[in-house]
Amino acid sequence: MNIIFTDGSSRGNPGPGGWGSVVVTGVEDGKQTAESAIIELGGGEKETTNNRMEIKAAIGGLGATEAGAEVTIYTDSSYLINGITKWIKGWKRNGWITKAKEDVLNKDLWMELDALVKDRAVTWKYVGGHVGIIGNERCDTIATAFADGVPMNLYKGLLSAYTLPNILDISHNEGLQDSKKSSSSHSRAKAYSYVSSVGGVIRVHHSWADCEKLVKGARGARYKKAVDAGEEKKIVEEFKAFLV
Repeated sequence: MNIIFTDGSSRGNPGPGGWGSVVVTGVEDGKQTAESAIIELGGGEKETTNNRMEIKAAIGGLGATEAGAEVTIYTDSSYLINGITKWIKGWKRNGWITKAKEDVLNKDLWMELDALVKDRAVTWKYVGGHVGIIGNERCDTIATAFADGVPMNLYKGLLSAYTLPNILDISHNEGLQDSKKSSSSHSRAKAYSYVSSVGGVIRVHHSWADCEKLVKGARGARYKKAVDAGEEKKIVEEFKAFLV
């Protein structure tokens, strides 16, 4: 069983963009085994769109698995999921022409992705973006780095030696379909603190105003709201892991 996390990013639409995929192989019942391995993948383009990068991330991830493989893909892109599971049926039936008699947008990538999906047993899962799921967060980091042209060290090796904790843990988004609701509820909760990571330095802020001053406009900045001391500690540890 293979687990794939994907994400895409672009600075402008169109503009410089990047994509990231984290592929975990040798998974059984959603858990790590002695044979579990991990491959981080990423790439970028000087002039692209966020949606193209989302599709490229799925193509990159699936391309790292063998034909006939069983794969579950976690993505925060509804466009990607709807396109490959619903809209593509009509596109193919109509010869990849829209009702407006134009070529389907991103036709080249959809065709490439479709060919990969045909040779694999793929399950698509939606996850909320930036809700603390390590796999999704790592893909965002990779995609953003490639969009910004920042050098990135991508890992390939045994999962047991991987530096990020709990890559297979999606418990922050149990139920998947309720992810947007859960994220919205968290966003309305009173803040205990805000944690930022800018230029390799992690700080805890007691007001959003202080955090915003630091992260606004800062390249590669990360920040999250904590609703209690326990979550604050967890976010700090998570941000530390991303600095490795």
